[in-house]
Amino acid sequence: FDNKLVWTARQTPQFMQMISYLDDARNYGYTTIIIGETGSGKTFVSDIFIKSNPKDLFKITVGSLDTVTDLLDKMAIAMRLPLEGTQSKKLRIITDALLKLNLDGRKPAMIWDESEFMKSSTLRNVKEMHDHLYGKCALVLIGTSQLKHNIEKLKNKNIQGMPQFYRRVKYSIRELRPIDTEFKDFLTSIGDPKLKKFLQLECSNYGELHDVLLPSMREAERLGEPLSEN
Repeated sequence: FDNKLVWTARQTPQFMQMISYLDDARNYGYTTIIIGETGSGKTFVSDIFIKSNPKDLFKITVGSLDTVTDLLDKMAIAMRLPLEGTQSKKLRIITDALLKLNLDGRKPAMIWDESEFMKSSTLRNVKEMHDHLYGKCALVLIGTSQLKHNIEKLKNKNIQGMPQFYRRVKYSIRELRPIDTEFKDFLTSIGDPKLKKFLQLECSNYGELHDVLLPSMREAERLGEPLSEN
């Protein structure tokens, strides 16, 4: 935490893994699937990555009700592209724009966060993008273990296009390490052992730690009192 009491990046194992995977995907145009526990910092790290070069790096969040058209529209908004026509035409416009960035000597990346909500039709679109963009633009799907399970289940059911998609991504699935629930990297500034113990017992991931600790620190500052379990 800094003096303004905002949540700042800590170089957890998951943070370092995420940055490494995202860098590799971008530098070599890989299609990569990153799997991590809820609250392991996937969204936080990917946001930091996007901010490093927002002109070439694009990210959307997949919603549980999103259709193919919804996600195409989200990608177009992120890239500031006007879209019209059929789904196929929209996908071609997006793909062509990403190819043009590569031809201009840039290293684009498209990232889908919370990809466990992707439907098979959307995953087929990712496969099509992979076929056109591999080596030229990074395609990164970020999600929980449900994403990996969904892809494998669709492949095993022989859903149209899914065996082919699985073959393309099978060796590009990257799993983050389990969360350190002792939170050693986050609790170094807290001297009260009882408060540390409380946080370690009550919080199961980095997201929960953030949700309980940051507002409490701000309240302690507002009241002019030491941070305590109370």
